[in-house]
Amino acid sequence: MTSLILRTATRALMPLLLLYGLFLLLRGHNAPGGGFAGGLVVAAAYALHAFAYGVDASRHAVVVDPSRIIGIGLLFALGSGMLPLILGEPFLKALWLAPSIGAGTPLVFDLGVFLVVIGVVLTITFALVEE
Repeated sequence: MTSLILRTATRALMPLLLLYGLFLLLRGHNAPGGGFAGGLVVAAAYALHAFAYGVDASRHAVVVDPSRIIGIGLLFALGSGMLPLILGEPFLKALWLAPSIGAGTPLVFDLGVFLVVIGVVLTITFALVEE
């Protein structure tokens, strides 16, 4: 059984950490941040949740199995590199759908990194906490 203070703090911090992780993901194209930093913050939110409420509750909160999150992230990252190849450009060349808002293949790649980092960190964290 964990402390009431940890559970209360987790309830208050988790939405803020998730929002900040998303902010880092979207900000990372032109400034520090990106998929890796954002993924670490989101994974830290779920790790905190696992320490406060247990791994089973955290697995339920994540909704998707962390190994599937890794696979989906790898597909996003690979897809962002393959799309330029299909169009006759070099692998991982940046293609922009809407350059003014930063929508393009770099965002898709960052999203893939974001998901892979979340999946890997949660897989490791859940395995360690379960032991």
